[in-house]
Amino acid sequence: MDIVYTLWLRSLKRYVRSKSRIVGSLGMPVFFLLALGFGLNSVVQMPGDTGENYMQFLVPGIIAMSVLFTSVFSGIQIIWDKQFGFLKETLVAPVSRLEIMLGQTLGGATTAVIQGAFILILSLLIGIRFTSFTGFLIAFLFMTLIGICFAAFGIAIASKMEDMHGFQLIMNFVVFPIFGLSGALFPIESLPEWLVPLTLIDPLTYGVEGIRYGLLGTSAIHPLVCLAALGGCTAVMIVAGALLFRKASI
Repeated sequence: MDIVYTLWLRSLKRYVRSKSRIVGSLGMPVFFLLALGFGLNSVVQMPGDTGENYMQFLVPGIIAMSVLFTSVFSGIQIIWDKQFGFLKETLVAPVSRLEIMLGQTLGGATTAVIQGAFILILSLLIGIRFTSFTGFLIAFLFMTLIGICFAAFGIAIASKMEDMHGFQLIMNFVVFPIFGLSGALFPIESLPEWLVPLTLIDPLTYGVEGIRYGLLGTSAIHPLVCLAALGGCTAVMIVAGALLFRKASI
């Protein structure tokens, strides 16, 4: 498993050394959190008697958003490595492509969870209060699953592409509907009936609700159902990513 660790460490070092990448990846989540949170907090009435306001409701969704975008776009590193020859050198080494794919996936997931942790820390600084330390661990578990799931998804798509700009366009076309239908910005209970099935087939929905349960103690979907659904989707994405990466051309 040395190759997995080496590629994971490489991804982490590239992330830490790229300050512009860190700041740039935080821009949109911070904007959503502050603009929507403070702008709509006094306007939006949350359903039920949970006692939470819209800002509290929004934070788990923005954390999931940050993890989603960072993990998916980590797949662009595969295309970058193709263009500069690093991937070819890696693939001709006497190691399995599965290990290479897992190293890239775990590296992308780790950077994504770090980005999500930044949003979590920011939410604490602006006055949001959460339930317990155990809840934090639950939230980090779901953040990790989201990161692995969508990092594998990004690598699967990147394995079949050669152009970075095309990858970004396709990912934007796919990622924004995934985020928009996840219930990150609005309660699932308030959706029209025809939209609920689309929300329930979105794997990010279960990640958002899992994080929400961990941080707030409430969720629209039972946390064990969220864990099973997101865990199953993560396994499927890893298998799909491994199969497509194995057939990747260099």
